[in-house]
Amino acid sequence: MPAYWLELSVTADPETVESITEVISRYTQGGVAIEEPFELRDDGLTHFPIPGAQVTCRVWIPDDVAAEETRARIEEGMWRLRQIAPGAIGEVQSKRVAEQDWANAWKEHYHPLPLGERVVIRPSWRDYAPTGDQVVIELDPGMAFGTGLHPTTRNCVRLVEQAVRPGDRVLDVGCGSGILSLAALKLGAASALALDVSSVAVEATAENARLNGLADRVDARLATLEGADSEAYLPLPPEVAFLGAEIGTYDLVLANIIARVIGQLAPALLRATRPGGLLIASGIIEERRDEAVAPLVAAGLTEIREVVENDWVTLIGRRATD
Repeated sequence: MPAYWLELSVTADPETVESITEVISRYTQGGVAIEEPFELRDDGLTHFPIPGAQVTCRVWIPDDVAAEETRARIEEGMWRLRQIAPGAIGEVQSKRVAEQDWANAWKEHYHPLPLGERVVIRPSWRDYAPTGDQVVIELDPGMAFGTGLHPTTRNCVRLVEQAVRPGDRVLDVGCGSGILSLAALKLGAASALALDVSSVAVEATAENARLNGLADRVDARLATLEGADSEAYLPLPPEVAFLGAEIGTYDLVLANIIARVIGQLAPALLRATRPGGLLIASGIIEERRDEAVAPLVAAGLTEIREVVENDWVTLIGRRATD
């Protein structure tokens, strides 16, 4: 790991986050962290996001010879987005941070966070005593996306609570920090195959699985499903594996990515879902809903139900049995 990182951040309206993360992801491999303002409740023990408030998107890039070019490309991309959405996206801020300073800065922003009816996310440096049938996930997100703050993650977890059954096999495409895989396992799933095209995300998932005593039930791989290299804004790193029929089918498939990629991967996602199995797809901004829904329906997803929060759509549906 580098001793220093360049932290780039931009504050924006929630409905622009998908576009921002898509642009940033063209030039970085470490994932984008999305921070929503929150209020502390329960005597300061848990935090709850403030609906509709502006969010901050952060990314960390190695502070090396390529850093300035990467920053320039991201700044240009944000300028272009501002022409489309005037007033909705702020200027890119940057600062140089040491590895240890970055790690400590994360800690002050995170408190135990209840999601859904049962799942609670607990940073390792905070204490939390579960009540009733709550399950607690110890999560140190690192530089990988997926802390539970974003509506897409929250609603995925809520649907996982409803969908998962004891003994289920789970596939998590775009696993980020591994939060969805860990939630499914804590709620009774037997195993999870977690895929991401970022080595930082794969490492974070493996480490978070270890922290939760689930390392033997999570298979985290630098990989994606076949068909993921056909979009122009890729290519993916050469070390990323492309998986197909050899991985079999799963009772529950999770894909918290973006609408465009979900649509692109729709046939592969449905092939990986067993007949009668469930697919949860998220990261979909409402105005781009059809980019995901139409390909999923064409690939065989039925009984689709939607959850919408702050213009973000999360889908759950069933692979047809015929």
